[in-house]
Amino acid sequence: MNLRAFSIRYLLLVAVFTGFHFAALAADTLRVEGGRISGTKSSDGRINIYKGIPFAAPPVGDLRWKAPQPVKKWSGVLACDKFGPSPVQGEPAPFSMWSAEFLIPETPISEDCLYLNVWTEKQGKTAAKKPVIVWIYGGGFVSGGAGCAIYDGEATAKKGVVFVSINYRVGAFGFFAHPELTKESGKNASGNYGLMDQIAALKWVKKNIAQFGGDPDNVTIAGQSAGSMSVNCLVVSPQAKGLFNKAIAESGAGFGRNYPSLKQAENGGLKVGQELGAASLAELRKLPSDVILKKVFTFRAPIVDGFVLPEPISVIYQAGKQNPVTLLTGWNQNENAVEKPKTAAEFQSAYNQLLGPAAQTFFQYYPAQTDEQAAHSQNELARDGSFGMQNYAWALAQSRQNKGVYLYRFTRKLPARGIYARYGAFHTAEVAYAYDNLRFIDRALRPLEATDDQIANVMSAYWVNFVKTGNPNGTGLPQWPAFNSNAPQMILLGDEIKAGPLAEQAALDFQIEQAAKR
Repeated sequence: MNLRAFSIRYLLLVAVFTGFHFAALAADTLRVEGGRISGTKSSDGRINIYKGIPFAAPPVGDLRWKAPQPVKKWSGVLACDKFGPSPVQGEPAPFSMWSAEFLIPETPISEDCLYLNVWTEKQGKTAAKKPVIVWIYGGGFVSGGAGCAIYDGEATAKKGVVFVSINYRVGAFGFFAHPELTKESGKNASGNYGLMDQIAALKWVKKNIAQFGGDPDNVTIAGQSAGSMSVNCLVVSPQAKGLFNKAIAESGAGFGRNYPSLKQAENGGLKVGQELGAASLAELRKLPSDVILKKVFTFRAPIVDGFVLPEPISVIYQAGKQNPVTLLTGWNQNENAVEKPKTAAEFQSAYNQLLGPAAQTFFQYYPAQTDEQAAHSQNELARDGSFGMQNYAWALAQSRQNKGVYLYRFTRKLPARGIYARYGAFHTAEVAYAYDNLRFIDRALRPLEATDDQIANVMSAYWVNFVKTGNPNGTGLPQWPAFNSNAPQMILLGDEIKAGPLAEQAALDFQIEQAAKR
């Protein structure tokens, strides 16, 4: 055989085998609401991956600020091989404690954002249906998206769980209220479009997840920060009844937070219309999205609208009207870093003025005898007031109604260089551990160690066990006791993983007491 013939034959063989290679990476074609979809496979071929599945019509034009509408049908096979656009928000750029892997991709970003993603292990038709987890991202209700690297679902799917991540509208596109919107809704409510997107996605899961091998009757909703607050809202919303049976809430809840009433939110909407020179809802809907993004800075939280949220969360729990769930919840050791702490004198003055006689008790928990001590106390207070108090209050409410609840504290101070070294066990740090996604962490900034892999192995096992059974415990894992309001125990997730008492119980009880008085 001459060289030319050999080269042609070689190239043909390469083409053939390359073709087979790419065919092997194609996931099964499935039929879901709207039409047929195709996907891809993980590099080892074990996991079918479907990204960018539409679960509702694009909320654009006249559908801006409306409840999500049924997905538009398509013809042929829709290639679901990349994430759909993230919701409209500011340009993502690393800031504070969050490097690039904690942020959405730079593009695409669009109002047309109602897409979800599924990771699932291929199985035979007779195999038992797998439990499902639906991930809801954080971002303060003004940013975020399912395309963030640390939200990848492959590792969790390899542990026998169908992993779903969803998008929802944020900021003024997700939580804008207005009297005209209330009137046209037919529900006497407006705002909360972001929460309605989440509910629409959960309804899609209920109807379609069996096609992916998932069990529609064994669904866990999970989220972090604003995603965790969303989970809390869904647990109390009558509109989400029957869509899930377990909840994971990482660093965020609505207990102790004063979400605006519908009337307050509507008044805010009228003010925005006046400021933008829009005399009607129709004119507001015609404004370019970038104008709304740059000009409207309110509407960054759920609304007690009488429909999605009939009453404040704590009131619903007190009446026992919430949806029944088993709960896994907690927060991190160093949630907030106070960039410019007050001096001891300034800190003492501020809280003496705010609390009056109760300040004496306050300073027992957050002492401020020196500037250094005051700085430490302000970081502790930022953690307890922003997240600890809310998730602890939720755990208390669950426990007092004899509902299952497991409480954690993530304490691992991540190895880090430069400015990142000051943040410790920061807000969002636990996510990559809980979903076994340390491979996405930038090692140049955070040179992780063998200890981090060990923590991720244990944490992800806890999370998967809970998704499967409602109990995080399993063979070979440190025992995680259920939380009991009479003798609060939690699991400490750090260099050593062990159960222990809730050290800040008295301080958190004091915070809850003071919040109730305001």
